[in-house]
Amino acid sequence: MKNFLILIFLLFSSLYGENLKFNFFDKGDKKGNTILIVGGIQGDEPGGFSAASLLARFYKVSNGNIWIVPNLNFNSIVSSSRGKYGDMNRKFLTIKKSDPDYEAVTRIKELILKDEVDLILNLHDGSGFYRDNYIDFLRNPNRWGQSCIFDQSNLNGVPFGNLEELATAIIEIVNKKIPKNKNSFALKNTKTNLGDKEMEKTLTYFAIRNSKPAFGIEASKSFTTHFRAYYHLLVVEEFMKMLNIEFEKSFELNPTKIKNILYKDVDLTLNDSKIKLDLNNIKKNLYYMPFEKNSLSFESNNPLTAVVKRGSSYGVYIGNKRFTTLKPQYFENDDSLESLSIDIDGAKQEVKIGSVIDVNSSFKIDSIDGYRVNVIGFTNGSKSETGVFIKRKNFIKRYSIDKSGYSFRVEVYKGKKFSGMVLVRFKKG
Repeated sequence: MKNFLILIFLLFSSLYGENLKFNFFDKGDKKGNTILIVGGIQGDEPGGFSAASLLARFYKVSNGNIWIVPNLNFNSIVSSSRGKYGDMNRKFLTIKKSDPDYEAVTRIKELILKDEVDLILNLHDGSGFYRDNYIDFLRNPNRWGQSCIFDQSNLNGVPFGNLEELATAIIEIVNKKIPKNKNSFALKNTKTNLGDKEMEKTLTYFAIRNSKPAFGIEASKSFTTHFRAYYHLLVVEEFMKMLNIEFEKSFELNPTKIKNILYKDVDLTLNDSKIKLDLNNIKKNLYYMPFEKNSLSFESNNPLTAVVKRGSSYGVYIGNKRFTTLKPQYFENDDSLESLSIDIDGAKQEVKIGSVIDVNSSFKIDSIDGYRVNVIGFTNGSKSETGVFIKRKNFIKRYSIDKSGYSFRVEVYKGKKFSGMVLVRFKKG
């Protein structure tokens, strides 16, 4: 069906993190209608890119398709700016090849123009609450929040081209699910086709000019991120239903649940899969991380995760939130070791390098000829760090990677080269 690359929960950075690429997810059965959902065109709008990330991580589609770009303007997301190189949403009419955003804009245009795409949703966070008439400072025609935006009433000759009618039906359903009327969505027709020179430059109008129905969805910046994501998903789900896209998700759609899962169970793999970190409750700084100089690769199960070089350190971000800073110690890599033999709570296991192991009581690492095992923070008066059962009480808490003192690094070296790491995570309680 497609001849282009699909990236599934995989992201590679450049050394200095200045050229972060957006992710693309294809969820569905290849039949039926397809919605392309875009988040993060402006990096200071976390509700939109968080909602798109949740769609990528937690939704399954059984009929129809959703294509998701959760982090279109990834460099701006990490820097928490509207546009690190200017407003990307004003570059769809013309853009110079010398513009740093050129590659991302060109790639998303190609996706929009794919024959499979029936409708596009661009997720934004806007100021205040759009209302047709002036109510107060936050609720008036000059605001954008809590609105469903379309460039013209109709797009003739294409399925779902009845833009205003479709948006009206969907927002009516959504507003019935919003208990407080003041938080309801409104319809905003920008009438771009009548000569709005600013809106002519946008992603949605690029789609309209190419006979693709498109809408902007704006959650209000008056809400916290998880509430914004909630409102976005309310609207997105109704669009999916309208296009007969059948789906299920692994969480209940409410603001509290979204707050709990936004940053939950996120892991990060580094250094060609030699290191794996659990980002839950991670400390603000991790020291002496064994990196290979002039080489950085990373993977994560959250598409908003990025590792960016900042001076002599590396910042780890999820969206525009920095979770930790890695302070490197540089080594050459040794690729000869694939696993460690570890006794975990009395059961012998072969544990792959770059893994996380959960331990209830204790673990013991078998010695390996030619390799040195360094259990970071372990002390019991013995010189040996292999062949001995180690409990949580045997660690110095300040060497843990988590704030609570339950997760510790086990590093392996061959001579002066770094062979890999296993993360030991003790059960709490």
